[in-house]
Amino acid sequence: MSELLSIQVSASTALLPALFQGTPDGGRHFWEFFTVNIRNPNTRRAYLKAVGIFAAWSKERGMDDLARVTPMHVAAYVEQLGRTHSKPTVKQHLAAIRMLFDWLVTGHVMHTNPAHAVRGPKHSVRKGKTSVLSAEEMHELLAAIDTTSLLGLRDRALIALMGYTFARVGAATGMKVEDYYVQKRRGWVRLHEKGGKVTELPCHHNLDQYLEEWIAAAGLASKPEAPLFPTLKHGRLSDGELAGIPQANVHLMIQRRANAAGLRTKISAHSFRATGITTYLQNGGKLETAQQMAGHESARTTGLYDRRSDEIALDEVERIAY
Repeated sequence: MSELLSIQVSASTALLPALFQGTPDGGRHFWEFFTVNIRNPNTRRAYLKAVGIFAAWSKERGMDDLARVTPMHVAAYVEQLGRTHSKPTVKQHLAAIRMLFDWLVTGHVMHTNPAHAVRGPKHSVRKGKTSVLSAEEMHELLAAIDTTSLLGLRDRALIALMGYTFARVGAATGMKVEDYYVQKRRGWVRLHEKGGKVTELPCHHNLDQYLEEWIAAAGLASKPEAPLFPTLKHGRLSDGELAGIPQANVHLMIQRRANAAGLRTKISAHSFRATGITTYLQNGGKLETAQQMAGHESARTTGLYDRRSDEIALDEVERIAY
């Protein structure tokens, strides 16, 4: 909510791109697009940046009026952007421009959408680029964490949560203590994923143990509304209101833990999602179930995290013996 308010406060002609200043109600509809139409803060941030770059590009070419933007201008921008950016980035920029113009057409700010007929670059992905750990590496990473301190107990529980439940880092850091609960004599977790999805999963027995040990050592059982993974100052919980660990800190923590474990694979928080899905499928799990656990709309998206074919490729490469 605070981010929404900050965007609304920014809705002034001083910060509004020149391209949208010369049209009646253009500024109001511009900011409404980002505050009303887009709910995901990450998408809002990315689209706002993309539209800002296009507006700056237009200003450099003397276009300070929406009525002067034609499909050829949008196509030229997409063509130029493709020389310096990846295809997914170009497609994202075009999507942002197209959606904003659609919104402006609906609000009668523009007569037609000049980006509607512009085609982006073809880009087909059958395999994700996220690095994956083997089951052995994942075990080594968790085992290498010193759990004689609160910091170690928290980090082990957080990494295990992402690995055993396929949770995104945002869903993990957004959990409250009450999102871990006991049902049918087993610990369960409640994950609030993007798009408003709520996933409830039983814990693997290792994850159950790690969460229990962390909560007990931190004394969080009596604080159901507190973040499950709070920031620790000097290795201790603060006396006042607890704050959840920022995602940026999680990424730094993962790099530190991976280095300490001697892992050479470059990983990120998203690697645990791919590692969990791949390991689950290697052990006979079903793709449809992995899709449900990961909260994906399509099994094709889940398939991008399936790296079982990597092992096949490695086995075949070893056949090249000299």
